[in-house]
Amino acid sequence: MNSVKERLLNGLIKENPTFVLMLGMCPTLAVTTSAINGLGMGLTTMVVLALSNTFISLLRNIIPGKVRIPAFIVVIASFVTMVELLLEGFIPTLYDALGIYIPLIVVNCIILGRAESFASKNPVLVSLFDGIGMGLGFSFALTCIGAVRELIGAGTLFGISILPDSYIPCTIFIMAPGAFFVLAALTAIQNKVKIAGEKKGKDMSKIQSGCGNDCLNCSDTACTKRFYDEKAQNPESKKINGEEDETNA
Repeated sequence: MNSVKERLLNGLIKENPTFVLMLGMCPTLAVTTSAINGLGMGLTTMVVLALSNTFISLLRNIIPGKVRIPAFIVVIASFVTMVELLLEGFIPTLYDALGIYIPLIVVNCIILGRAESFASKNPVLVSLFDGIGMGLGFSFALTCIGAVRELIGAGTLFGISILPDSYIPCTIFIMAPGAFFVLAALTAIQNKVKIAGEKKGKDMSKIQSGCGNDCLNCSDTACTKRFYDEKAQNPESKKINGEEDETNA
């Protein structure tokens, strides 16, 4: 279940951070004005994800449970600072384009979420490839969104002119509303492909949006659906909780 291949495919397809889990929306909508910006932001996040997952997995038996979240943030912030300085020194154009969104990687819910739900509970190697897989999925999503916005909004792709000179760019796509339009359209296409496949009897379990109803193998310990399902399956706990509530009242 936790093989290297499974971890990579999980981040790219089954639990893609952007198109499936809908996480990290702030950088997704803000920096994808071009394909190169989306790719740069995605790869930067992937590096931080892979390094923080590895380091947190190494320390998973040392970090006390009560202070695990502050400890995770310190680890993530350390790697973000390193990556930010490297970008500023070696790729200043990308550093200027991404701007404030580089230090904001520290509070990206994808990174903290993988640290809490996976890296802190699993061995080093699979945690490393989990970070790489989620990072590749994030990079793929941001590059796709950036490419569509750049092509329609400027007529270029990775800075290269693609459409003829007669094309009049639809500049709204490189503005804030364009990010919402493109993200919604790409997610709708994904859902349409899944529904069409299911109608033909194909196994579309690797293409999903949101909860897959597989609570047994789900790593989201904070899932409210699981909580309510457990209460529904255990009426005794509901009875006990109800009695306790009446006593407290």
